[in-house]
Amino acid sequence: MIISIVFIILGFLFLIKGADWMIRGATLLAKKNNISDLAIGLTIVAFGTSAPEVIVNIIASFEGHSEIVFGNVIGSNNFNLFIILGISGLILPITVQSKVVKNEIPISLLAGILLLILVSNFFSSSNGISRLESIFLLLLFGLFLFYIYNQAKDDPKVPDSNMVLTSNLRIWFLIIIGLIGLMIGGKLVVDNAVNLATSLGISKKVIGLTIIAAGTSLPELVTSVVAALKKNSDMVIGNVIGSNIFNILFVLSTSALIYPLDYTSNFDYSIYFFIGGTVFLLFFMFTGKRLKLDRWEASLLLIAYIIFSAYLIGK
Repeated sequence: MIISIVFIILGFLFLIKGADWMIRGATLLAKKNNISDLAIGLTIVAFGTSAPEVIVNIIASFEGHSEIVFGNVIGSNNFNLFIILGISGLILPITVQSKVVKNEIPISLLAGILLLILVSNFFSSSNGISRLESIFLLLLFGLFLFYIYNQAKDDPKVPDSNMVLTSNLRIWFLIIIGLIGLMIGGKLVVDNAVNLATSLGISKKVIGLTIIAAGTSLPELVTSVVAALKKNSDMVIGNVIGSNIFNILFVLSTSALIYPLDYTSNFDYSIYFFIGGTVFLLFFMFTGKRLKLDRWEASLLLIAYIIFSAYLIGK
């Protein structure tokens, strides 16, 4: 059991460092092409910080651990929304662009509702996500990328001469070495998390919703906290909302494409929690200072997550 814990921690270190290198490389590449902070946050940084979830879930899917796949995605989304946005909002009240309130947050909400519909036996005779449904999610993901591409063309851009001088060799080295680190870390986390759950008699669902979800969300946490300290609200909100959309439309669909996912109703309350949290985030945009997540609202997100986590563990 101790060996499994050590290897899980080691795996998380590989995941965090791998994601960091990949994000740095991809962000440098985007900056060289004069892409705005909001677009980078919603796409490159969101995808990079979701890379641990992608790798962990692909490995878990290959090995037939559907509970880890669902637990990781749903748990990561809740961690992003309540913990990362909560901590970032305590550091810096987050000003949100009106188009994010009108478009990106509702897209995240619709993605959560769509997930609930797909797993509730609405479109097929079996609970879970089939390959056909995963293709549908991937098509929606493609539409989301097209939407971001169109948004990026209209966003204000600030040229950075230091980025332009960065060599392409260094950029691609960071991206490739980051991907290698992610693959090593993902394999260590999945295999040893399953061993730990077996040893402690804990369900893979709880492991996925808590330990794995929190661990794979550490890159989002670090990225958002650093962005908050630098007073970059666009990067914070873009990272969190973008990652949540990526997790449902891309991470989950990729996992189901590899191997159809079986679903149990034990995850229902966690999906409700995510949907409810996203609704309240929209509501917060119209309370206190308009289009801003104030510190008291951020603290409510943190308190809600602590209470819900205690409920999950105590079930």
